[in-house]
Parts: sequence; structure tokens; C-alpha cells
Amino acid sequence: MSDRSLVTQNAPQNHAVIILASGLSHRLGQPKQLLKKQGKPLVDYMTALALATQPQTIIVVIPKQNLAIRSTLDTIIDEPNPQNPNIEIVHNAAPETGMAQSLSLAIDALKAQHDLVIKRVLIIGVDQVLLEAEHLKQLLTQDNLVVASRYPYLDDNFIVNENKSDIVGLPIVVNYELLNTWQSSLSGDKGLRHFIRVLPAESIANISNDRLSFDIDTPKQLAYAKEKDWLD
Repeated sequence: MSDRSLVTQNAPQNHAVIILASGLSHRLGQPKQLLKKQGKPLVDYMTALALATQPQTIIVVIPKQNLAIRSTLDTIIDEPNPQNPNIEIVHNAAPETGMAQSLSLAIDALKAQHDLVIKRVLIIGVDQVLLEAEHLKQLLTQDNLVVASRYPYLDDNFIVNENKSDIVGLPIVVNYELLNTWQSSLSGDKGLRHFIRVLPAESIANISNDRLSFDIDTPKQLAYAKEKDWLD
């Protein structure tokens, strides 16, 4: 069963999805957004996972200068499927400034959609190649202000480093109003973790998933993923 076939006839949920796909992949040496999984570019694959959660809208942030990434997303947007929510592509003209810029641009795009009632925002990247729709749905079943993914830190040989704390991060669900209050303080490539640390413990929930430890940043990681048949 494809991830797209997981979308049912039920009404959309009260969430939006932001896909952060504007990284320049300098260490990898090629756009990670266009690596193939099950015959699809990763940015398409992650968009399909997002669609499976039945969001009201999806915002995909991509680097402005990469026409190939834009072209593959246009293929999804043009598919005739009345069940699909609005998919908006946002161009980041300065992706080198870090993730915060992409996230702020996506929040602006959500604010502009005045006809939607959004209570939560699911934020995902594109390089956690073992991510599945079921994990995203589990995040959305919790009702805390923040519901984050939790997974071990891997060393350079893809072994869990016991001396490092678990990573608490993407994919993550954040209350929409709370995310808006954080927007003005977003900067650089810090992400959301420094905001989450100051929240009361009862406001945060974690969903553990060891498979999310592996992402694609380097040629070595890419080669390993292909050896394991995680990527085409």
C-alpha cells in the first residue's frame, strides 16, 4: 500500500504541515531533496507522508535557485485528487542562513491562509529516510503543546553513542499559537530545541523511534543507506 493510499475520506485534521526542504546539502555534494526512495525524490516521498496525516494545508520550503526541486513538486501539485489539501511551495532566497529562515517563511505562509482553522503544526525534514506515516500519526494523537520525536545519537560508524543524550527534535508537532510567538526569535540554524527546553515538562510529550536516528548529510551516510536499500 502506498503512502498516498493511506489518505481516507475523513475530513482533514486541525493541523498544517511544514516540510523544511531548503538545505543546500553542501556536505553531501548533491541535493538530498532529489535522492530517490521507492522511485520518488525524497521531497516527494515526504510530501506523500504528510498527505497521509490529512492536514489542512502543506507548506514546502525549498531553495529558490533549485528549479529541479520545484519541478518535481509541481508534479504532485498538478495531480488531480480532490482529497488533497492545498500544497504551497515557498522559496527561501537565503537558505544558507539556516533552518530558522525557512521556518519563519513557512509560518508567514500559514498566516496568509485566513480561511483555515489551524491548531497544530507538524514540522518535518526530508532526510530521515526511515520515517513512516505511522510515526507522524502517533505524534498527532498527543495533545501537548509540543510533541517531539526522540531517538538515539549515532556516531560516524552508525552505532549508538552512549555518551550522548538522545535527540529530541524533528518530526515535531507544535501548538500553532505557540509557534507564532516563537517566530520573532527564530535565528540561524538552532531549530526549535532551545525554545522547547524552557517549557514546563508537562507541556511536552516525546514519541520514541530509534529508526529516526539515521539521516543523510554525507556521502558515507548515503552509501550506507543505499547498501541497506533504504534509498534507491
